[in-house]
Amino acid sequence: MKLGTRIFLCYVAIFTIGCYYLIDHVLDDLRVRYLEGVEETLVDQANIMASLVGIEMENAKFDPKFLHKVFDEACSRNFSAEIYNLTKSHVDLRIYVTDHMGKVLFDSKHIENEGSNFSNWRDVNLTLKGLYGARSTLGNPNDPFSSILYIAAPIYVHQALAGVLTVAKPTTNINIFLKSAKMQLVKVGVIAIASVLIFSLIIVIWLTSPVKRLTRYAHDVRNGKRVPLPRLDNSEIGEMGRAFEMMREALEGKKYVEKYVQTLTHEIKSPVSAIRGAAELLEEDMPDNQRLRFLANIRNESSRIQDIIDRMLQLSALETKKYLQKKELLDFKSLVLNVIEAMNPAASQKGVQIDFATSDAFLMVTGDSFWLSQAVTNLLKNALEFSPDHEKISLSVNIENNKLIFSVKDNGPGIPDYAMDKIFNRFFSLRRPGSDNKSTGLGLNIVQEVATLHKGSIQLKNRLNKGVEALFTFYVGQKDRNLTNL
Repeated sequence: MKLGTRIFLCYVAIFTIGCYYLIDHVLDDLRVRYLEGVEETLVDQANIMASLVGIEMENAKFDPKFLHKVFDEACSRNFSAEIYNLTKSHVDLRIYVTDHMGKVLFDSKHIENEGSNFSNWRDVNLTLKGLYGARSTLGNPNDPFSSILYIAAPIYVHQALAGVLTVAKPTTNINIFLKSAKMQLVKVGVIAIASVLIFSLIIVIWLTSPVKRLTRYAHDVRNGKRVPLPRLDNSEIGEMGRAFEMMREALEGKKYVEKYVQTLTHEIKSPVSAIRGAAELLEEDMPDNQRLRFLANIRNESSRIQDIIDRMLQLSALETKKYLQKKELLDFKSLVLNVIEAMNPAASQKGVQIDFATSDAFLMVTGDSFWLSQAVTNLLKNALEFSPDHEKISLSVNIENNKLIFSVKDNGPGIPDYAMDKIFNRFFSLRRPGSDNKSTGLGLNIVQEVATLHKGSIQLKNRLNKGVEALFTFYVGQKDRNLTNL
């Protein structure tokens, strides 16, 4: 399982468990909170009405019939009160009054209870003892949500306990409020969970994106791609990435030096041996023509060593680059024409004609002009060395599908089958036609590295009749294409 998935699932699990217990506790506690609000209001009502009844008793004006008339009038009223999600249309409040012995003097809903003894009922019993009297009783034994809340208050006459007044209120309306509140709570909870999940996913992506970039970078390095260290933050991941980069540079630098020392030693060994042998022979007496031949050999081998060193310095400069550090907008057509002009003297010596064809007045591309010039020079030089005298080299440049394609065609002997897979190997070189001379075997390596830096490729293939075609391709953006068409 991926790290991002683990973080996301752990976050979801923790949040879900926390939300479940929180919502479950709130839902269980919600009914109690509503009942508390109702009870607090009933306490006020009971004490106010008990005070009124007490005053009437002091003045000998307490009349149960009058109270029945008042409640009958109130209960018969038709009204419609919109209380949030509740439409209230009738009075459901009940009041009963007892004397100091618990005998019922008045009952607003059940007149038949008048004269009964309520002294054993909890609300009346506790109030007569000077305590807070309250009880909750189910109106329907089969319905757990049909409870009726009874709140009692003492009646005082001449500062003496004369009875109890109880206010009764059904809690069925509370169920409507509870249902609405629960639905609203669940709705808010679902929105909250969805929001948290979305933000969690965003956070996971934000946390794991540096790891993914670093992993992709490691895979690219393993596959031999030349890529820069990706942008990382200043967290431990960024520090780890920079440590990886320093370790990679140290390991590659050590391996690079060892490889180059070995290859340079191997390639220089042959010309050094030739120079040493010629120098030893020059110490002996010999005809002048032989002496001149050995001196020419020393000069040739010295030039070969110098050429190898120069090419290896170029190649090492390219191979250590991870990306193009210098980018500029340049006219590729003008670049090719400049290379042709520089190569014309060598081509004239062999009587080789260089033709350059393109349909565009300008070929604006983005890249490094120095290295692109080196690549074009190496390809043209390679074609010139393999071309027979008085032949023709054809150059062409086209842009197709946002790619520039530079083609070099010669009429030389072509690439032997055995050399086709080795043509880009370092220090591999074929003998030039008409001589035993070889190149350093580094020119095509340089072209390949330039192509890689420009996110392109180089391909050599034999033509149908004779000769070789080299295709140097690299990507150009849409902006470059628009400039080309100006």
